[in-house]
Amino acid sequence: MTKNILITGGAGFVGSHLADGLLAAGHHVRILDDLASQVHPSGRPDYLSRHVELVEGDVRDPMRLRDALRGVDVVFHFAATVGVGQSMYEISRYMSVNTLGTAELLQALLDSKSPVQKVIVASSMSIYGEGRYLCRDCGQPAAPQLRTVSQLKRGQWDLVCDLCGGTLRPVPTDETKPSQLNSVYALSKRDQEELCLIYGRTYGLPVTALRFFNIYGTRQALSNPYTGVAAVFASRMLNGTQPHIFEDGEQMRDFVHVNDVVQANLLAMERPESDGQVINVGSGQPVTIRQVADMLADALQMSVMPVISNKYRAGDVRHCYADISKARTLLGYQPRISHKQGFADLADWLRGQRAEDRAETMLTELSTYGLTA
Repeated sequence: MTKNILITGGAGFVGSHLADGLLAAGHHVRILDDLASQVHPSGRPDYLSRHVELVEGDVRDPMRLRDALRGVDVVFHFAATVGVGQSMYEISRYMSVNTLGTAELLQALLDSKSPVQKVIVASSMSIYGEGRYLCRDCGQPAAPQLRTVSQLKRGQWDLVCDLCGGTLRPVPTDETKPSQLNSVYALSKRDQEELCLIYGRTYGLPVTALRFFNIYGTRQALSNPYTGVAAVFASRMLNGTQPHIFEDGEQMRDFVHVNDVVQANLLAMERPESDGQVINVGSGQPVTIRQVADMLADALQMSVMPVISNKYRAGDVRHCYADISKARTLLGYQPRISHKQGFADLADWLRGQRAEDRAETMLTELSTYGLTA
């Protein structure tokens, strides 16, 4: 059955891929996006389908929200300012766009008495803080505290067991792990998730929160130094510069291809089993940040050795990767794109792109505020 879909923030990397998936499934797609210059320096991106109805405007603007919600059956709430590092010194903007923007969307839903049937909100693995761990020595599960600045300054990257002092090893992180907020961005994403879930419980609206892990793929904003690390590495490599890696490069993450993220969103829209649920969306296959740089260099056929800085960045965690068993059970989700295939596809796209390498600008900005050392 054809549905009228609204994607807030839908002109961006993930939202535009979702729009393509929804159009291919026969739905009508409307996008509300402010086309922020940091992400869209040239305005409406060329990759955005001509079959998409674009409403240009801010998610905090009640009038634009009223227009965008008219006749909509399903809302995918993707509008957000992204980036852990930048959130630590642009505090008011991140909280305004992400938290207030979500509140305005929900207020508009309520005031307009919109007949929306479901909301899917884009949440983030960042709200976990550190992932789950086991001690390598005593084998006990551990929920370590976030690393202190003094620990990071000493270059003590790994976490240790409170019981025996052994080094902790990461294990998959499931949705029951309590939050450990380590950045303004993480706080704002938890706000988005909780606001939507509270609204859904109160007003009987089906809501699903999808906690995305590290998404990569085509259409990432290569000139935005606060976007995903794969895009930042790619921007440096395309400009013949070595990627800069914080700490020792051994920190583990879960990189999931954007096509698999689209799959999860389409399933969440159709599966009532997901109503009221928080669900991880990842690959379930951890890789180190150093491995990401190596895989990207191999895919681009470039001999580029990353710079292991042994410096830290405020807001970063050591290890976190997804337990996706809930997504498999409730959604029937199964990641289809391997890292090898995904990075090869990304490399094919990258060869036709030009990117302004602004990584040094990012490092300078973070250093100015004392957020890296």
